[in-house]
Amino acid sequence: MNIEDFRNYCISKKGVTEEFPFDAKTLVFKVMGKMFALSGLERVPSQANLKCDPERAIALREEHDGSITAGYHMSKVHWNTMVLEQLPPKLILELIDHSYDLVVSKFTKKLKAEFDALE
Repeated sequence: MNIEDFRNYCISKKGVTEEFPFDAKTLVFKVMGKMFALSGLERVPSQANLKCDPERAIALREEHDGSITAGYHMSKVHWNTMVLEQLPPKLILELIDHSYDLVVSKFTKKLKAEFDALE
């Protein structure tokens, strides 16, 4: 999967915005203001960080040694870094959904109500 496909899938999800809060090279995707994905646009090969359940994160790192590693410049417990071109696109889409769902599941009642009101 290339970075454009990664970006297009992320921004197609409900309540998602994209921004550059850190620098002009790091694209961040947020759902209702909460970060669920980011990518260093100048990294070669293309990489992305996604939030992940801690136990699943460890299993993914073991199963995809070198292609999925502990989150670069992130919490090593809750984030993974993945090399996009080295993984099946179906797995990447599943992990984007997983990251997004983890963040949505932690919304406050107020934020969840705002999210639910979106079309």
